[in-house]
Amino acid sequence: MLKEWVKGERPSDEEISERLEKARAALAAKQIEIKEKGLPVLVILDGWGAAGKGSVLGRVIKGLDPRFFKCETLSQPTSEETRRPFLYRYFVRIPAAGKISFFDGSWMGEVTARYMSGDISEKQYHSHLISIKRFERQLNDNGYLVVKFFFHIDEKVQRKRIEALLEDKNTRWRVSKGDLQQNRHYKETFKVFDTYLETTNQFAAPWYFIDAESRKWSELQLTEILLSSIDTALSNMESQKSAPQIQNIFPMKHIPKLSEISLDKSISEEEYKKTLDSLQKRLGELHNELYRKKIPVVIAYEGWDAAGKGGNIKRVAAALDPRGYEVHPIAGPEPAEKSRHYLWRFWNRLPKDGHIAIFDRTWYGRVMVERLENLCTENDWKRAYNEINEFEKELADWGAVIVKFWVHIDKDTQLARFTDRQNTPEKQWKITDEDWRNREKWDQYEVAVDEMLQKTSTDFAPWHVLESNDKKYARIRALQIIIKSIEKKLGK
Repeated sequence: MLKEWVKGERPSDEEISERLEKARAALAAKQIEIKEKGLPVLVILDGWGAAGKGSVLGRVIKGLDPRFFKCETLSQPTSEETRRPFLYRYFVRIPAAGKISFFDGSWMGEVTARYMSGDISEKQYHSHLISIKRFERQLNDNGYLVVKFFFHIDEKVQRKRIEALLEDKNTRWRVSKGDLQQNRHYKETFKVFDTYLETTNQFAAPWYFIDAESRKWSELQLTEILLSSIDTALSNMESQKSAPQIQNIFPMKHIPKLSEISLDKSISEEEYKKTLDSLQKRLGELHNELYRKKIPVVIAYEGWDAAGKGGNIKRVAAALDPRGYEVHPIAGPEPAEKSRHYLWRFWNRLPKDGHIAIFDRTWYGRVMVERLENLCTENDWKRAYNEINEFEKELADWGAVIVKFWVHIDKDTQLARFTDRQNTPEKQWKITDEDWRNREKWDQYEVAVDEMLQKTSTDFAPWHVLESNDKKYARIRALQIIIKSIEKKLGK
């Protein structure tokens, strides 16, 4: 792709200045429209070292309102970021609706540099390319405008700029080892860039090449392309264009419908106490080994209201070192969360490697409560099955143990527990009007849950249904499943 690119004819300096003045004013006006219409815009500036990305970015933002844009310089990940999934540091930085984020550097620079240095294998490199394409497509499908620019200069121009920067002690710091390495191995790097650009050039997020031999000309190209892209995105918002459904490519594990699952399982009090103690002791031992081997664990709880999720989580947490886990109770999204991709708030809550994250309610709200309460469009929740599978695949590829529970009870048991809560003063905080409203939609929720289980129980993140008419039985079963999943990961 890069080798086939032919740079356009550069206008005269006078024409560049005239067009640039108009483009700057137009971009400032578009920023107001972006804010008013709630369009999130992600602008990627990538390319050769010393191609002038930073200086051009400084020119582009000069006329913009700083309250509604943010610049991120993304070089090498920090030690904290290396303990998270590959896409973590990028996903948590995506802009809110109505704002622009400029990324000086991106996932392209990270993966190509690591691949060329031998830090990741060819298999890992191609796995990252798949992740990147999914990430960019998901952003586009969820209403983001992603505009990617590659700043291109030839080998001689790059060398000349690097030498000029090195000569001045005030600019020497701007030349990295990676820049020097690029220029020494320009032809080899060119081939890697060319393949990367070809592979990740997609309808959802195409690449735009910038002839970067002149700073002012670079700014004009970027600004005019960005304006055109924003116009198209705003037009698509007005026409309420829906993203297409993506075919699931992940192998599924069969799981029965809720109506087919027997809820008569129980355990005696004596056996419960004895088994609970031994399982918690074992889970505590495994937690230490997980920390030592830096293996993350994500435990997700969904289930009927009053099914016993809280008590179940409490027995799991009691076995763990409090320094190495966190429980995330998930309610409705806060304004900052609502203004971003619906998975953003879950990416922000992922554990570090060696730690455990327990979610009381999860990203599956998209295909349950948001679906049934019309909090998203039909296209949104139907598309979410695949997006969630992709999210969990990222976690699995990171090396995480993923355990997902649906805590299941029958309708009569729920009614009995609701009534008990309502009639017991110290339990009344547990019951709300919303619980009663949700109960009225039991049959609708059951249809939604069955579909969720069928479409998201993958080989790498299968669902487990906990029969919880007897809460104590469900607690023991949960601990057994978690222990078995961790032991499998540890090769025991």
